Amino acid sequence: MALVPTGKLVAEAAARGGGVAAFNVITLEHAEAITAGATAAGRPVILQISENAVKFHGGRLGPIAAAARAVAEEAEIDVALHLDHVESVELLRQAPRHGFSSVMFDASTLPYAENVAATRAAAEFAHEHGLWLESELGTVGGKDGAAPLGAHAPGARTDPAEAVGYVAATGVDALAVAVGSSHAMTSRDAALDHDLIAALRAAVAVPLVLHGSSGVGDAELRRAVTGGLVKVNIGTALNIAATGAVREVLAVDPKLVDPRKYLAPARTAMAATVRHFLTLL
Repeated sequence: MALVPTGKLVAEAAARGGGVAAFNVITLEHAEAITAGATAAGRPVILQISENAVKFHGGRLGPIAAAARAVAEEAEIDVALHLDHVESVELLRQAPRHGFSSVMFDASTLPYAENVAATRAAAEFAHEHGLWLESELGTVGGKDGAAPLGAHAPGARTDPAEAVGYVAATGVDALAVAVGSSHAMTSRDAALDHDLIAALRAAVAVPLVLHGSSGVGDAELRRAVTGGLVKVNIGTALNIAATGAVREVLAVDPKLVDPRKYLAPARTAMAATVRHFLTLL
């Protein structure tokens, strides 16, 4: 198989009425686990690197992008490379030269008119450089330590009519929508608004994206994909699996200092989580 464009995987998933999962890469072990889990499931997958992950690596996109791309190119299944939750225009402009086929440009915290203007400019740059662009309308809470939004908080739900105008005004290729999920959830009890998902699917022509999917239970997630969500972002679930495995190893041997002894089980646990989600979708 090969490194393929994100847009291709999303379009194929939409055509078959299913979903494609995008998993967050923080370390090399994440990328290895994601492709191993996808290979075991026999499913394509998207490796995504967030702006926060780039900050973790000293603000340097190149090294972690090169590692993820190398893993993707040697995978036995189709893999796409996506740059996620980008707020920095400078980081957006680095995407083409580092092998990304897509970017999620996040101006969702800005007032509507400013969101539209910033996202339209990002889409113009992306399309000039062959990139597929995702953006967000509404607010998926929980990012960067923020509390989840209540169901009736401003921006907690994406309005279908506003979404139609937003997509037309910005020219984005996919839209992340706020339908009840939240970033960084460590429990899987988020209740999605399936009537809203149906309304958004009927109103909006571009593929819909679910952020904060780690906090959504299996039945809810399957129903959401059947209802029209296509790209499903998963990050925290991998970190829960990895951290749990590390804790188990160190609890048995607190004097252990060789990181290979606990990173290998962490990688295996993440791969199992990836396989579960891809089989579910």
